[in-house]
Amino acid sequence: MSKPKLLIVEDDSSIATQMKWALAGDYEVLLAGDRRSAVEIFIEKQPLVVTLDLGLPPRPGEVEEGFLTLNEILSQKGLVKVIVITGQGEKDHALRAIGEGAYDFFCKPIQIEELKIILNRAFYVSQLEVEHRELKQRMSGESFEGMVGTSPQMQEVFSTIRKVATTDVPVLIAGESGTGKELVAKAIHLNSSRKGYPFIVINCSAIPESLLESELFGHEKGAFTGAHIQRKGRFEMAQKGTLFLDEIGELSLPLQVKLLRFLQEQKIERVGGREEIEVDTRVLAATNRDLKQALSGGKFREDLYYRLGVMTISLPPLREREGDALLLATALLRKYANESGKKITGYTPQAIQAIKTYTWPGNVRELENRVKRAVIMAEGQKVTHGDLEFESPYERYEGQGLKGAREAVEKDMIQRALGRNKGNMTKAAEELGISRPTLYELMEKLGIEK
Repeated sequence: MSKPKLLIVEDDSSIATQMKWALAGDYEVLLAGDRRSAVEIFIEKQPLVVTLDLGLPPRPGEVEEGFLTLNEILSQKGLVKVIVITGQGEKDHALRAIGEGAYDFFCKPIQIEELKIILNRAFYVSQLEVEHRELKQRMSGESFEGMVGTSPQMQEVFSTIRKVATTDVPVLIAGESGTGKELVAKAIHLNSSRKGYPFIVINCSAIPESLLESELFGHEKGAFTGAHIQRKGRFEMAQKGTLFLDEIGELSLPLQVKLLRFLQEQKIERVGGREEIEVDTRVLAATNRDLKQALSGGKFREDLYYRLGVMTISLPPLREREGDALLLATALLRKYANESGKKITGYTPQAIQAIKTYTWPGNVRELENRVKRAVIMAEGQKVTHGDLEFESPYERYEGQGLKGAREAVEKDMIQRALGRNKGNMTKAAEELGISRPTLYELMEKLGIEK
C-alpha cells in the first residue's frame, strides 16, 4: 500500500531536510522551497496535506508570499489540509491563515512528535472528506432513466447506454428475465435524437405466430379473414422513433427473414401488400435466451444475429450487482410507502440481511413484487423478514435433526459459493475457508455435481 503524500513548503533547507527524515517513515514527503515550485508539485502530485511556512522567497521576512501560496493551493483543491508553521510571535498571522482556509497552525520551534499528531489528524479528516465526496458522487449517479444501481456492472451499463444512444445502430440487450431490458431500451431511446418520436414495444413471445407478422408489418384490407381495413404495423407506428422487439429469440424463421430485410434496406411490405414501404425506425432487441446456442441449433439466423448485435449490452443478474439489491429495495420501499400513505421508515436488520444474501432468481422484478407486498402487509414502521415472505433461517431445517440440518447448511453454502465463483473450485474453496481436496470430499458426500 502506497504512503499518503505530504508536501512540506519550507525555504530553510536544513529544517526541510530534518522534517523529511523524521516523517519519511509514515509519508511520501515532497519538498518545495518557494511558491512556484510548491504549486507545481501540488498540482502534479495532489497531496492531501501540506505544511506551509509563511516566510517564503523572494521576501522571506514577510508573510504575503506564504498567503499567496495558501490561496493558490486551496483554489486548486478545496479538500486539502494546509497546516501553517509560524513563529511564536506571529500568532495573528496564523489566525489570519485559519480565516483564509488553513486547517491548523503549528508554532516553531518544531517538535516532531507534536507535529506527527497534528498531521495524523489532518490526514484522517481529509480522507474522510474524500470518501464522503466520492460517496455523494456515486449516489448522485445511482439513478439513470428509472434504473437504480451503483455497482460497477451497472455503471458500465449506464456508460454504454450513453455511447450507443448517439448512434442509430441496432442494439441487442441480453439478460435474465426481470433484469430490466425494457428499461435499458427506453433509456437508449430517451438519450437519442429520436426521443421526441414514438417508442413502440412488442413482445415477440406474447403474440401467436399467426398474428405476429401482421402486428409487426401491418396488413392490407382483405389480406386475410377479418382484415376489414388497412392497418399499419409496429414498424410504421415507430416511424422516426424506436421499435423494441422483446424476446427476439422467439421469432419464427420466416419472420426473421423479413426482419433481416428491413435491417438491410429499411423497407417493409404489409401482409397482403405488394408495395415496398420505406420506414425510418431504429430497432432494439432483447433476449433472455442464449442466441449463440439457438444459432447452432438452427433456430436463429446467423446473419440476423450479427445484424442485430452490432452492439450488445449484457445486463448482470441482481445477485452479481454488489450492494444494488439493498439500494433498490430502499428506493422501492420509499416509492410504495408514499403511494400507500404508510409511515414505513425502513427494514429491520434481519430483513436487510435477507435482502443482501438472497440470490434473487427473479431479479429486480421479484424484488419489486416482494417489496410491494411487504408494504401492504407491514404492521409496524419497519418491514420485517416475514413481511418480505422470506422463511426464517431455521424453518427450512425443521424435522431434519442436527445432522441433517448441518449437511443442508453445508450443501447450501457450497452451492452458493460455486455459483458466485462460476464453478471455479479453487476460488470457491478459498471463500469457504477450506482446502480444495476437502471441498471435493464434501461435494461427493453431499451429492453435489462438479
